Amino acid sequence: MYNKTEEVDTLLSAESTISLLLTAVYAVTGWLFATVFRGKVSQIDYWVLIWLVYDVLIHITLEGSFVVISLVSTVQDSDHFAAMTWKEYAKADERWGISDPTIVSLEILTVTIVTLFAIMLIYAIIEGRYYRHFLQISVCVCELYGGWMTFCPEWLTGSKYLHTDNWLYLWVYLVFFNMLWVVIPLLLLWQSWAEMKILLGGQGDIISETITTTTNTVRTYETRSKAKASKKD
Repeated sequence: MYNKTEEVDTLLSAESTISLLLTAVYAVTGWLFATVFRGKVSQIDYWVLIWLVYDVLIHITLEGSFVVISLVSTVQDSDHFAAMTWKEYAKADERWGISDPTIVSLEILTVTIVTLFAIMLIYAIIEGRYYRHFLQISVCVCELYGGWMTFCPEWLTGSKYLHTDNWLYLWVYLVFFNMLWVVIPLLLLWQSWAEMKILLGGQGDIISETITTTTNTVRTYETRSKAKASKKD
């Protein structure tokens, strides 16, 4: 008789359990970090800090190790402890096991530029720097671009490297963890849009008046210049 419990036990191997626990530790670390600065930031930014710290830890430790391993070998050929998590994830998406060049290229961008921007964004939020939303928009766009370029080429070629026959691989590895980097960046983009609307909304009339005044000044100058030219002629 088919036993679903046996399937769950098989899927939740030591590797998958360790990998999931590691992500939970990162989430707790983000919570602890944000709690330290809770008095300096708004309630919304408190949750943003939790996410950003979690995001940075994932990029530096997990994705950083993937890049290092992939530049010298492949995940499936590596015996390093850091390769364990990616060997587990490769059960859902084989491209991570063979260090697919497109994936590696995207991860190099993520581990370097996106991580740097995310760290700067954490600082900008805590200290209330003016460039906060420039960084936030940049990070979000990069995250969304990375997600699109990770899966769109695979969908266009028939998803031959994706394994969706097991619930853990499909709903946890592929859907849940990847959708985090879609839903949250979209929410942060909305937050940046709302904040900029508040900051610039009251200045809209002033900006319009300034543009109109400048345009009229230019037109007046041009008219006078033409009049002087006509008199000379």
